[in-house]
Amino acid sequence: MKRWMIGVVLTVCSPLLWAFDTAELAQTLQKPQNVQGSFVQQRYLKSLSKPMTTQGRFVLQPRRGLLWQMQKPFENRLRVRSDGIMQWNGKNWAAASGSKSAQSQQIKLFLDLLGGNTAGLQQQFDLQLSGNERQWTLRLIPKTVVMKQVFTRIDISGDSVVRKIELNEKQGDRTVMTFNGINTNQALDAFAQAALQ
Repeated sequence: MKRWMIGVVLTVCSPLLWAFDTAELAQTLQKPQNVQGSFVQQRYLKSLSKPMTTQGRFVLQPRRGLLWQMQKPFENRLRVRSDGIMQWNGKNWAAASGSKSAQSQQIKLFLDLLGGNTAGLQQQFDLQLSGNERQWTLRLIPKTVVMKQVFTRIDISGDSVVRKIELNEKQGDRTVMTFNGINTNQALDAFAQAALQ
């Protein structure tokens, strides 16, 4: 009888049986048709005493792409889709400059981070998830040679959407992105619709 009671207690209290897992996290983050809001990005460089700060708005369609509209310190619009990073030149979208292979890896990583593609992330990182659906933190520890050369770790936190991403780089620099004023499943403006179609 005692053994049976201990078994029941262990089963009920087992964190493994009741834990929030990466598959559930992926489902949570992929529920919305779109996510819109504002962002503040702070880049901490070892060589500077103050972070470089940018602000703006974003629109994410988890299966389509990301529209990143920087407003401060200057205006810049980027579109991140599986076909590449494009920059708005005022009339149309033009390919952003940079190395194609490095760019494609960055694109995939960023879309996987924001869109909750944990299966994609697991190919390059060991995932350590804590918390529950209402408040979680996901730590990514690089496991591929390429990611180990760039990052020491990436921390992502949120609830039904991603609220914060912190990228810790191998050379000691750090980038922190916070997302605020978030709305899900709202109509997109004409520019965002055209950019992400």
